[in-house]
Amino acid sequence: MLDFRTRIVIIEDNEAVKDGYALILGSNSEYNVVNTYTSAEGAIKNLRKDNPDVIFTDLDLPGMDGITGIKKIKKLDPKTKIIVITVHEDSTKVFDALVAGANGYITKSSNHVELLQAVEQIMNDGAPMSPHVAKMVVSSFQRSTDTPLSNRETEILSLLSTGKTYRIAADELHIGMETVKSHVKNIYSKLHAKTKSEALEIARRDNLI
Repeated sequence: MLDFRTRIVIIEDNEAVKDGYALILGSNSEYNVVNTYTSAEGAIKNLRKDNPDVIFTDLDLPGMDGITGIKKIKKLDPKTKIIVITVHEDSTKVFDALVAGANGYITKSSNHVELLQAVEQIMNDGAPMSPHVAKMVVSSFQRSTDTPLSNRETEILSLLSTGKTYRIAADELHIGMETVKSHVKNIYSKLHAKTKSEALEIARRDNLI
């Protein structure tokens, strides 16, 4: 008997979270969770056998990280649609995942309705994204492409523009305080600014953030 349900694979190293996703997604009679894995390697090994329509994957995984996993899966089976589900909302992670081939990007704070809707959207050629991520992607297209700043420098300056301290910026981007200071020094140099307010004024004027 042919099974026309959407075939789903989940890659998540936290067993409780993984099983929770499987339970939620399996509650829809049109979806079939064919397998779950705690590593990208396991999913890739069984990719042909599982033949998934949709893969949900975390980015922080033991062994092969999620970004590398996405690239390998897309190379092996380009038609497989991949939704990243993670705690990360910083722009570097988002864009790295999308460039690697992810078709959607939602956060672990998403509720069960949003999780189910993500599958429906992606199967109808949509690109499910949490509101914050979608806003970030749109903002990136609105920024000037002629910028002297790197992606990380733009991230840091954007955080500082909202009143975040160096310490908060470091915590949110999961980098060290000295790294933030080093980036800020480079920002000042590239924008020919002497103070934070001067750098922000130039960045806003030139549509860099």
